[in-house]
Amino acid sequence: MQIDPNSNADLSAQIATSIRDAIMAGELIVDERLPSEAELADHFAVSRPTVREALKRLAAQSLIRTQRGASGGAFVNRLSYLDAYSQQITTSTLLLSMNAVSFETACEARYAMERACAALSAARRSADHLATMRAEIFRQGQPGLTDEAFCASDVAFHRALVDGAGNPVLSYQLAGAVEAMQPLMNMITFTARSREAIVKLHTDIANAIESQDGPAASAALAALEIETLTLAQNVFAARAKPQEE
Repeated sequence: MQIDPNSNADLSAQIATSIRDAIMAGELIVDERLPSEAELADHFAVSRPTVREALKRLAAQSLIRTQRGASGGAFVNRLSYLDAYSQQITTSTLLLSMNAVSFETACEARYAMERACAALSAARRSADHLATMRAEIFRQGQPGLTDEAFCASDVAFHRALVDGAGNPVLSYQLAGAVEAMQPLMNMITFTARSREAIVKLHTDIANAIESQDGPAASAALAALEIETLTLAQNVFAARAKPQEE
């Protein structure tokens, strides 16, 4: 494990990267105890506070865990998809926000990826996944439901669809699409959409999933994509109209 002391990059970031690379390369294995702060400080020729900051960076990425006591220290963590899930959502949200991705681009990506799960979800979904989808459809039809609650229910519905595919890699990869892209898309379309239309489309999707009809589930998702794009176009047109006048 090495760093470049002549680099302009932050030393703690360099140390964190060096240790992360060692973990990814298998030089440091799961549950292995890292050298102490003092030993790492000597190894990298830096101060202990710099090492401590590097370890905090690694802990924030769930790559290491710390334990107290005589047998404590920093240990290589067994990273799970669940551990990395929130990081994927945060990164995707920031990426979309900072790079001003167009609505059409986000919509295309999100539905293309979700359709990849449709056939698998139709074949593999559990009773719990289907029950979640039905419960969210019922919730979406309740009078007095706030826009915020409707949007949250919308996300939960699609999360159940994706998780129904029974593939943790897909669930992880689609975390950004469902729980980052979709809320951003909802913020644009919620004022123009018909809840009844969304509930109908969600019902079509759930019915197809329950019947284990993958092509029908994909077709219903395609119809939802068209509805979403149409709503967005109406919103953008309404916003542009006052400027034209």
